[in-house]
Amino acid sequence: MATLGASFSIITNPKIIQYLLKGTLFTVIISVVAVLLSILIGSVLALVRNYCNAPENKIFKLLATIYIEVFRNTPLMLWVFIGVVFLPIPKALTHKMFGLSSVETKLLFKAAISLILFTSAVIAEIIRGGLNAVPKGQFEAAQSQGFSVVQEMTYIILPQAYRKIVPTLLSQVISTIKDTSYLANVAVIELMARTKQLLSSANRYNGTGTINASDVFVLFGTAALIYFIINFTLSVIVRRMQKKQAKVPVRAQMM
Repeated sequence: MATLGASFSIITNPKIIQYLLKGTLFTVIISVVAVLLSILIGSVLALVRNYCNAPENKIFKLLATIYIEVFRNTPLMLWVFIGVVFLPIPKALTHKMFGLSSVETKLLFKAAISLILFTSAVIAEIIRGGLNAVPKGQFEAAQSQGFSVVQEMTYIILPQAYRKIVPTLLSQVISTIKDTSYLANVAVIELMARTKQLLSSANRYNGTGTINASDVFVLFGTAALIYFIINFTLSVIVRRMQKKQAKVPVRAQMM
């Protein structure tokens, strides 16, 4: 019990709390950027794979298919390591930023790009499923009204596809938030990396002079709780938005 109390004293230290909260902020920022860019890239990939069927455009469909299948069927950790080793970073991003050293900043951007490349392939298939679920009559209705292909996709097809994939997309967003923990393996200073750093120096904060088994449970338990709070809050918000949307009359939604 004495060691457990000493372990809990670590997370009651204001400096430790601030350190973990800063890591949580990096986790949220990386996740938001990765999800938004992945949805954008994934939408383009899904549209290309689904609708570039003309002979002169089939090369684009082939490239999109290869991209999706390669990234979707290989481990994220593989691409994180490949990105850290091989991805070039502009000089503008090699300086100290966000309170990180220049080395940490480069690793942050390289790892984040790897996460975006991987996640966009997964989200592309989710969006493609939504596109395939849109009735063909919607395409015909848009064409009969004289919509261009871009207008048809922007105003008619994609909004319906996105609405159909909300639950699946939410699951992938939650997975992406959790997947940021992989970045701890390349020394990116997000929540999991900071938790591991704290564990390696727990003897300096628990007052016992040694790292105890209880330190592992307390520190990683705290990290798990933070991940749960973020993801559960996101789930609740999306569910409430869906309920409000369901209460809106169909005619109002179409307008």
